[in-house]
Amino acid sequence: MTANLSSPDRITSDTWHSLQPIWQGGEAAIQQGLPHQQLAPTWQILLLGDGSPTRHLQLLTGEKTEVDVIDMSIVGNNRDGAPSEVEAIGKPRLRRQVWLRTASGQRLAYAASWWDAERVDDYLQNRSLPIWESFSRLHTELYRDVRGICYGNSSALESAFGETGAFWGRHYLFWHDRQPLTLIYEVFSPYLRKYLGEMSQKASDTTKS
Repeated sequence: MTANLSSPDRITSDTWHSLQPIWQGGEAAIQQGLPHQQLAPTWQILLLGDGSPTRHLQLLTGEKTEVDVIDMSIVGNNRDGAPSEVEAIGKPRLRRQVWLRTASGQRLAYAASWWDAERVDDYLQNRSLPIWESFSRLHTELYRDVRGICYGNSSALESAFGETGAFWGRHYLFWHDRQPLTLIYEVFSPYLRKYLGEMSQKASDTTKS
């Protein structure tokens, strides 16, 4: 099935909300974890783990995690300013942008994802569902391959979250049947401190017995 949006040859001029990095980490940082003074353990579980963020957010808040789809655009063969791993995704590509929020309306995260436009409808049959729920309904087996973590600023996300930056984000590939299915870029709201505690620990806190 193909996405019924527009010609694959059309390149959108719309933008997505990438962070302006203060610090970035790759495979070594992801495998080893970060010092707790830089990123608290609870936040590392969310950012560096391979579990579903949608499921984690639902468990944290006690509310169903819902999706507001804000963009479904054909970007064709364009790199679209995405992380380099986007080249693993088939062309022409479609970019999807969403807010993840509680049922009561609190925005918790932002996500942009890139898909093979000719396959996206096979996996996102109901585009209003979180990706995790869509795959669960299809009984699709996936591997979440976290490739990068970033700490940075975004004025657009400050406005959207109603929170002052900087923000933590990450990007990862989803693999299915040994093939890359989609690249996802996520940024989490500091509002989650309500459940996870502060994003970093003071040096004195880490030395307590």
